[in-house]
Amino acid sequence: MATIAKTSLEPLAIGIDIGGTGTKFGIVDRVGNVLFSGEISTKKHKEVESFITELYNAIAPLIENAGGVGRIKAIGMGAPNGNYYTGTIEYAPNLPWKGIIPLAKLVQDKFQLPVVLTNDANAAAIGEMMYGAAQGMKDFIMITLGTGVGSGIVANGQLIYGHDGFAGELGHTIIIPDGRYHEGTGKYGSLESYASATGVRLTTLELLRKSNHPSVLRDIPEDEIDSKKVYEAAIGGDELAKDIYEYTGKVLGMALANFVMFSSPEAVILFGGLTKAGDLILKPTREHMEANVIQIFQNKVKILVSHLKESDAAILGASALAWELK
Repeated sequence: MATIAKTSLEPLAIGIDIGGTGTKFGIVDRVGNVLFSGEISTKKHKEVESFITELYNAIAPLIENAGGVGRIKAIGMGAPNGNYYTGTIEYAPNLPWKGIIPLAKLVQDKFQLPVVLTNDANAAAIGEMMYGAAQGMKDFIMITLGTGVGSGIVANGQLIYGHDGFAGELGHTIIIPDGRYHEGTGKYGSLESYASATGVRLTTLELLRKSNHPSVLRDIPEDEIDSKKVYEAAIGGDELAKDIYEYTGKVLGMALANFVMFSSPEAVILFGGLTKAGDLILKPTREHMEANVIQIFQNKVKILVSHLKESDAAILGASALAWELK
């Protein structure tokens, strides 16, 4: 565990990233060093009160090790369906607590510190702007390619929240009309249905069933196929696996073309597990984005992969919210 010199008095922030399975947290300095960190289970807590109690018990010793609560400026939190305006989590489908949860107030009352909350993808965008590839940018789009597709839109130096706090749900925009069914939303043809790790798995199953092309993926039981196995097959030269990434990049590129024409960003920054496939997905994504934007946008918008270390990115993104508090 890292140590902090007792003479160092600069303020620190706490970043908390709440996921459906686990919650990561850390104490972060202003330049993005994660000084202390840890993780607790989210899914085992059926009641939010017991979750906050365990969270407090895990973080309180770290605060003492960092020099005491007087050094902590604020707590920033990223969570699915987190509302920046109200501090509530609203109807998050992958969290154990249903309905509207006044999370920021509950955490603030427990820790006796200022708390700011937003959704996890917006937190990632703010973290990228403060610590990562978007430093110095005032117009960019952050896309997280994980189990789902999250996004945060920054325009004119400001994160776009919309009138209700839920702007920027680009993963749920319809890219293929009457396309693939999305179990979580009940909608058809959304970007998340194709360009997420879940989408890669579904594309794989569809191609295996529709074609007779030889592939090492046919040797894997269907319930064990995931995006990691598709990646391993693709780098091993499997043509069907490479076709899966080509198709995924095509759909993502078409979606990015729409987003570029909407907000004219300097860059689109990609983050998450699918980016590990490198040019297998980035090359078709760039090609199809450029092919689908009109001339005034062509060759202007960079596609970048996040600079943030994946293990720290969620904590950094959440902590960046704390530094924005006046």
